[in-house]
Amino acid sequence: MKAAVIVFPGINRENDMARALENGAGASVTRVWHTETSLPAGTDLVAVPGGFSYGDYLRCGAIAGRSPVMKSIIDHANRGGLVLGVCNGFQILTEAGLLPGALMRNAGLKFVCRQVRLSVENDATFFSRTMKKGDVVSCPVAHHDGNYFADANTLNQLEGEGRVVFRYAEGTNPNGAINDIAGIVNAAGNVLGMMPHPENMIEPLHGKIDCMPLFEGLAAA
Repeated sequence: MKAAVIVFPGINRENDMARALENGAGASVTRVWHTETSLPAGTDLVAVPGGFSYGDYLRCGAIAGRSPVMKSIIDHANRGGLVLGVCNGFQILTEAGLLPGALMRNAGLKFVCRQVRLSVENDATFFSRTMKKGDVVSCPVAHHDGNYFADANTLNQLEGEGRVVFRYAEGTNPNGAINDIAGIVNAAGNVLGMMPHPENMIEPLHGKIDCMPLFEGLAAA
């Protein structure tokens, strides 16, 4: 698998994501600066990592979502290529129109950094195929604007089509996200956005390896 990790000013999880893709998915990783107008030839997966692109000015992800590289990412997704957005990456994907809804200020109006519990709601996606529906895994979060919101029609569509892949479980919702939504996919199932950081729970030094199956699933894809 060939993966492109997109780097914006203020992004700070690109190395974590690259390591997870290399060690977990056996991917060959290229870091791509946001001003590039094309992806490396043969790219299978685009990963948009977490951090604080452009200092979260205007809205989180608003400026990055309009960066030159985004057209190539949108074209890649429209061709069926895989796209993974984590935390700020999730915010960027919503701003770019690749995923519906919006990420708002946490309900508690404070930055949260802790472990949560994630329930696997859909194990039929490219990203969750080596997980099992109903499984509950640990995963860290670190965000100030992770409160997922969508209008009633969009929410009904997401729920009705099984596009909620991960949900905060066991009362661990850290941000007030509607329906405890932690991660969703697009209609085609090839674009996943999630607020928690699976790349930071895949090896013994992280304390647990609960999220390694997500990256192993990407390798299988």
